[in-house]
Amino acid sequence: MLTTADADGRPAGGPTGDDGLRLDGIGVRFGGLVALQDVSARVPPASVVGVIGPNGAGKTTLFNVVCGFVKPIAGTIGWDGRPLRPRPHRLASLGIARTLQGVGLFEGLTVLENVMVGAGRTARPNNAFALFGLPPSDRAERRLRAAALARLDRLGVVRYADSLPATLPHVMQKRVALARALAGEPRLLLLDEPAGGLSRTEVEELAEVIRDLPTSSGTGCAIMLVEHHMDLVMAVCHEIVVLDFGRVIARGTPDQVRGDPAVTEAYLGAEPDEVSEAAAG
Repeated sequence: MLTTADADGRPAGGPTGDDGLRLDGIGVRFGGLVALQDVSARVPPASVVGVIGPNGAGKTTLFNVVCGFVKPIAGTIGWDGRPLRPRPHRLASLGIARTLQGVGLFEGLTVLENVMVGAGRTARPNNAFALFGLPPSDRAERRLRAAALARLDRLGVVRYADSLPATLPHVMQKRVALARALAGEPRLLLLDEPAGGLSRTEVEELAEVIRDLPTSSGTGCAIMLVEHHMDLVMAVCHEIVVLDFGRVIARGTPDQVRGDPAVTEAYLGAEPDEVSEAAAG
């Protein structure tokens, strides 16, 4: 775990004794710039682990390491107890999904079709169709459609199934992107600033969705969350790791991180009491 302390009142679920994702001593350089230095973290199954820090701290770089877009110069990655050398095109088959800071939906596809793309990983193609490179059967397509509609319904956007993404409000586009990521039934979901551009009420609704995922996904889905909205991070995370200039400066439960002077100085720019009030409010 990131800390020996318990979740202390965080959402149901929480870290288990299984392996999940493990990062040990990760180092990344871009030329002479140190982007990450000796970063270690763990995301156990059915847990929500937040990664916070100021702009340029290395949060998205850490996500890109997990996804295989950036190759570290030091450290190791483990997934389910085995060494992992991530490749972007293999993530879905490993049960890993990611949302982007932008929505990232296919503009020329309907909402339903976008989510069906995400559900494709769980489809079981007929061997004959796969052998001859033929389109999937009607039965397979019906299964994909039903799975996609179920995800849209769960996130409250099924009424937009036949709409194009560009016609939806931003918050609904965010939900569609999340539905697409979940349609593949991932066991690890990387959420990159999911609350960007949302109102306070919308952030609170998103918090409810994230809290529910580890126990309701059916896969013990773990979540690694990069986010600037501290109220969301404090509300949903079992544990938090704090980066500054590519290094881990603090880790622990939300309560531990909230009162850490190093976090206050490096990230929040306020006195600990002010941080507590902001997170609580």
